[in-house]
Amino acid sequence: MDRFVDMQHVRLRNRVLDKYYLCADDDGEGVSISQHRNSLNAAWRVHIYHGADGPHLLLHSAAYGRYLSATGTPAPPFHHGFRAKQRDYDQPVVPSIMWLAVRAGLGGGILLENGGVRYLRANGKYLRWNTGVTVENRDIEKVSAMMRWTVEPILLRERPPRIPGPIRTRLPDDLSVTVFRRQPGAWQVIRFVQANPDGWFPEAHQDWSAFHFRGRSLYHLRDELARQVKQQPDGIAMCVRAGRYGRPTPLVVNLPRGGWGDTLQIIVVVSGTPAYEGLRYPNVG
Repeated sequence: MDRFVDMQHVRLRNRVLDKYYLCADDDGEGVSISQHRNSLNAAWRVHIYHGADGPHLLLHSAAYGRYLSATGTPAPPFHHGFRAKQRDYDQPVVPSIMWLAVRAGLGGGILLENGGVRYLRANGKYLRWNTGVTVENRDIEKVSAMMRWTVEPILLRERPPRIPGPIRTRLPDDLSVTVFRRQPGAWQVIRFVQANPDGWFPEAHQDWSAFHFRGRSLYHLRDELARQVKQQPDGIAMCVRAGRYGRPTPLVVNLPRGGWGDTLQIIVVVSGTPAYEGLRYPNVG
């Protein structure tokens, strides 16, 4: 666990597939390996949970704020073990998102252990198109080399990155939808609250507001949130919170693909406040 510092940003590089990194998929749910090391999807923020049995490592995506989780769902064909995914931190204790970082011995790197018997692993050693990340039950004496990861700390940016420009949302009456049967932009419920200058915000449901939003454009979402809180669009930051116990994460990429029926929790932070100055952005470029 000494390789990780609370609130630090890191990449996890697979020791066998040397140029491949653990990434949050842009559907907001899957986890895979990718060579796109300069993407926010390859950056994870460390969240150390101190429980009765000692500290555990939690990792949440710098892109979407959701937490790396083991599951009991069988992996896809030609993958090992069970699926890993991104999920919300919506209960005080969620065992599936709590990991131990174990030194990997002579092979170097670390193992990420979940539940005492399962280890995070990459796939695709021989079939490179099998990029899914999974968890596998293994005796520590027979650990696969694909379970070894190298931790790479990421420095911080001096300034917030620019958010992406506007993207068009496909509507139900668009020609591409009616003729070519493409899916229109998904509706999502946006629940939001404005933080005070020090970053505090209420938890009570009645203190949050909500509206429906279609599509993935962060640019358009910022415009609507700024209108709702009566601020200029370039005078706010948006932080997504993945569950009540998830740590707020600055949102600077377009929303995940999909989103049918999803609810996003957004904390609005006004520029010029201590809370705004305290936001941290990994320098992935």
